[in-house]
Amino acid sequence: MKVLVVGNGGREHALAWKLLQSRQIEQVTCVPGNGGTASMSQCQNLPLGIDDFEGISQFAQKEKISLVVVGPEVPLAMGISDYLNSRGFKVFGPTRAGAQIEASKAWAKAFMQEVGIPTAHAAVFTQASAAKSYVKDHVAPIVVKADGLAAGKGVTVAQTVDQAIEAIEAIFRGQFGNAGKFVVIEECLIGQEVSVLALTDGLTIRSLLPAQDHKRIGEGDTGENTGGMGAYAPAPIATPELMARVQKEVLEKAIAAFRAKNIDYRGVLYAGLMITPDGDFKVLEFNCRFGDPETQVILPLLETPLEELMLACIEQRLAQMPPIAWKQGAAATVVAAALGYPGTYEKGKAITGIAEAQAAGAIVFHAGTNLQDGQLLTDGGRVLNVTGTGENFEQALAQAYAGMRCINFEGMYYRRDIGHRLKG
Repeated sequence: MKVLVVGNGGREHALAWKLLQSRQIEQVTCVPGNGGTASMSQCQNLPLGIDDFEGISQFAQKEKISLVVVGPEVPLAMGISDYLNSRGFKVFGPTRAGAQIEASKAWAKAFMQEVGIPTAHAAVFTQASAAKSYVKDHVAPIVVKADGLAAGKGVTVAQTVDQAIEAIEAIFRGQFGNAGKFVVIEECLIGQEVSVLALTDGLTIRSLLPAQDHKRIGEGDTGENTGGMGAYAPAPIATPELMARVQKEVLEKAIAAFRAKNIDYRGVLYAGLMITPDGDFKVLEFNCRFGDPETQVILPLLETPLEELMLACIEQRLAQMPPIAWKQGAAATVVAAALGYPGTYEKGKAITGIAEAQAAGAIVFHAGTNLQDGQLLTDGGRVLNVTGTGENFEQALAQAYAGMRCINFEGMYYRRDIGHRLKG
């Protein structure tokens, strides 16, 4: 089989890496890929934009691509699956209609309220004045969200009313582009966040291992929100009892509701949960794709061939598949970021130590990197994901941090407390 992976981040490197572990996969092409995917055997980069549907289709036809895997949310929201499906390609990723679950927080909130999926109380506004009046009548902390896609950075947990008003003004003046047409204001939920990624063929839905991300830039979960600074799996707080409830009260309800709306949803459905101190949960948001960096800790523990699961979803035969098989143990990943991220940062810094990190046992997934004339350079805010595995979290984290200590680039920053909740 030949597979095409759309995207250029750490998630896409992890997907390509996992797919190439199967004897059934002879070649993976990444569009546009990164320095890591350019360095793997049986893997090549194709310098096209993720929104160049025609170019991707022409390449897939010419090379007889058997499976297209879409990593990022943006092309899904733009309708890449619709476009390629109409041309006869097998695509893992929901249609544009299904991708609304992530592309519009307002749509997703209405969906959850209609279906009866547990979620935070919220209100949606199209004008800044009305939104500001609303927050003035409520007690902080309060959550302010840009409606559309904002690369994981459109959420502000405002500790004061003044902070909430600043966030509203930033959204409506265009800080997040088209994501600022609406603003969603929610009650602030207290607890621990857990990511539950599930695979579905639109009829059946099966969860992967639960993971915990670390969204804040600073240690102790402080500072600005990011796309994620580290993760681990399986998250102990997501007990088998809780996962059984999530399956019934969230995942199965959502898929049934998609069917009722004539939305044929095939791909990943990712539920971001808040686990409250009393052990209950509510859904913070849904995503329509693999999480990043959660994918980088889930896939190293997956034993079932990934392409078999994806094809089962596309061909609507997931119910006939045996239970998903997992390796025993744990995985953890730490993100190496560029100085200034999630704000302004420089690119083009030389990266060293990747081979040494891998020799130390770590798996290094490239996120924002570029290979130029044999030199690996930084090319994004989140530059690398250094992943460790082991019989337990202590071993997995030790391996990840041992690998991270081998790596260097100017201005490199990483959190040194990934997994701190495991000690509580």
